Amino acid sequence: MPTTVQPVPMLADNYAWLLRAPDGTLALCDPPDAEAGARAVDAAGGRLAWIWLTHHHGDHIAGAAALRERYGARIAGASADAHRLPPLDLPLAEGDTIAFAEGARVIATPGHTSGHIAYHLPESAILLCGDTLFSIGCGRLLEGTPEQMFASLAKLAALPDATRVCCGHEYTEANIRFALTVEPDNAALQARARDARAERAAGRPTVPSTIGAERAANPFLRAGNVAAFAALRAAKDRF
Repeated sequence: MPTTVQPVPMLADNYAWLLRAPDGTLALCDPPDAEAGARAVDAAGGRLAWIWLTHHHGDHIAGAAALRERYGARIAGASADAHRLPPLDLPLAEGDTIAFAEGARVIATPGHTSGHIAYHLPESAILLCGDTLFSIGCGRLLEGTPEQMFASLAKLAALPDATRVCCGHEYTEANIRFALTVEPDNAALQARARDARAERAAGRPTVPSTIGAERAANPFLRAGNVAAFAALRAAKDRF
């Protein structure tokens, strides 16, 4: 039985992600709201063992300390960002593995922030990517360079097609509006636009996406080089 993952809506447009290992152990990624996180954990009915953080922004970490206090969970996050995260029980760097389910591998993904990391569970095809890769988008370069973000996205794009992209925000429809100005005739993108409208009209999340779907429709993964990526990111910032 694989690890399961579900989005937990928080704040205006954030998602934390709740993972359940086959033995019932839970992990929660990027919770900004302790009460919303506790409701999700209690509904799942397992033991919250881990809180995983992708980066230091308050809308991803603000609930972590209270959830640790409530459940006795351990907090994991980037060692490079330890000075601006809640106190870490497990500091992490590129290539480290967390002993959860089949093992969660850490991928360094600087760009949105300098210490950003992602978590990949290969056997369960789950990628927790915070604000690096979005559905039809990518994060703003708040601390990193185009070169860093381009390299980070290339790492994620190299994962198997079926890998589920569990990102930090419900930005799909806004990202699609920009993407259609870049590739208006992209059939995969047009289909994503139709699907996203239907999902949101029904009150459902548009995520997770998949790596294969992002390679087909996400302009930031389709940029051929750093210069093209940088131009796209600058254009999206102005959009």
